Amino acid sequence: MSNEDLHAHHDDTRWAFGTGFTDPLHGMDQAVPDGVDAGALAACCLALGDDALVSAQRLAEWCTRAPELEEELALANIGLDLLGQARLLYARTGRADGTGRGEDAYAYFRDVADFRNVRLAELPNGDFAFTITRLLVLSTWRLALFEALTTAPDPVLAAIAAKSVKELAYHRRYAAEWTIRLGDGTTESRRRVEVALNTVGPWLQELLTDRTAAPLGAAVAHRTRSELAEVLRSAGVDDAQIGLHNAAPVAALAGSGRDGVHTEHLAPLLAELQSVARAHPSATW
Repeated sequence: MSNEDLHAHHDDTRWAFGTGFTDPLHGMDQAVPDGVDAGALAACCLALGDDALVSAQRLAEWCTRAPELEEELALANIGLDLLGQARLLYARTGRADGTGRGEDAYAYFRDVADFRNVRLAELPNGDFAFTITRLLVLSTWRLALFEALTTAPDPVLAAIAAKSVKELAYHRRYAAEWTIRLGDGTTESRRRVEVALNTVGPWLQELLTDRTAAPLGAAVAHRTRSELAEVLRSAGVDDAQIGLHNAAPVAALAGSGRDGVHTEHLAPLLAELQSVARAHPSATW
């Protein structure tokens, strides 16, 4: 299955809003190929889908709050891209894990401990500099990972990755341009970027040691480090502030988001996200 196949079934430009079709993988051959570990495939898709869903929800919180209308629209559109990626990945999860569950089951009817997102995605937005810094880190890492996944042995995951790469390249470019603008701007904007880097830094290790798509981890970590370092140098920021070369693990919370261990911030985020679906579980619109 190719990236073109994925696009061919979804020519409704409104699809990220949930209109136009029910199953985002409708019409595709969704059988898990011989030689592919279905359990590992499902775990990979679920984790990456959770990263996207939680990140999208955080970005949605900037609606009506961004510093300018242009940035509000940009952040909202990035969130919609991630929401679309989550839909595809959840749909693939439901076929790979053998349950046949739809995307809503994964997004709305799981509890905190069942989510497998990296914890950086769930932290509160903070100020604009923090949101941009987090977006830079997550999109740089996710782009490196998804480019590697374009050659995944599962053709559906490979097609999802190929489609997502184009979106993630824009996400990274947007965040990089703003990081450079803030780092090379006023004394205050530079200070805010440095504070954001210090906040993000301890959570970077969870990304750099992620084995969701093993054995891609080492190559993805190397590319993530080098590309982040390049952006931070252009912004005039010392990359030691984020610990790119010796990222320290988070001391405040053992375990990993991949194991269902989360910060106190995920529960209220999910409560808001899931409230309508749980209040009306059989509703359609």
